[in-house]
Amino acid sequence: MGLRISGAALALAALALASSPALAQTAAPAAMAQPAPLLVPADFKVPTLVEGPGFKLVPLGPDLVKVDFDAYMSSIEHLQKTFSRSTSWPHPGITDADAMKDMEGEQARFQARKSFAYGVLTPDGKREMGSVYVSPSRAPGYDAMVRMWVTKADYDAGFDAQLYAWVQAWVAKEWPFARVAYPGRAIAWDEWDAKLAAGKAK
Repeated sequence: MGLRISGAALALAALALASSPALAQTAAPAAMAQPAPLLVPADFKVPTLVEGPGFKLVPLGPDLVKVDFDAYMSSIEHLQKTFSRSTSWPHPGITDADAMKDMEGEQARFQARKSFAYGVLTPDGKREMGSVYVSPSRAPGYDAMVRMWVTKADYDAGFDAQLYAWVQAWVAKEWPFARVAYPGRAIAWDEWDAKLAAGKAK
């Protein structure tokens, strides 16, 4: 059964809010809050299956939780040094629940068109070789930021350089960005950190 609120009740609620500074201060930011902007235009068709030479890109989500977990847990030290630059991810204590929550978050952001995370899979989809992330840039002056990692075994096999070259060409051709940041690659980490610091200082 629907709830009907009279005009008088609405007026009384508004009066109560206006007479309570605490309530007004709490409500004002919520009323003025704006949703985060989309990373891509609403009419842009986001790629959902992309085939590369010897691999394919598929959006990360719950269906890939097992192969994704196996991939990054096989390369903890390697990824802490080359991708996250932190011991916070990945780490030995990640649980199945943690992994699923991460995949659900990636899927939600993808569907909301806020950021796009892909698993880089073998052609048969049985193993994840790495991941690619297309996200808003955290430094000013860029339309987007692209990061990627590959497992230690695939890195040792030379796949990291192959994937990076392929992703650069793919993003330039298929995505609607004029200027893309590749931190830790086209932009050295110390330079990227300086850009982030400069952006926060403004």
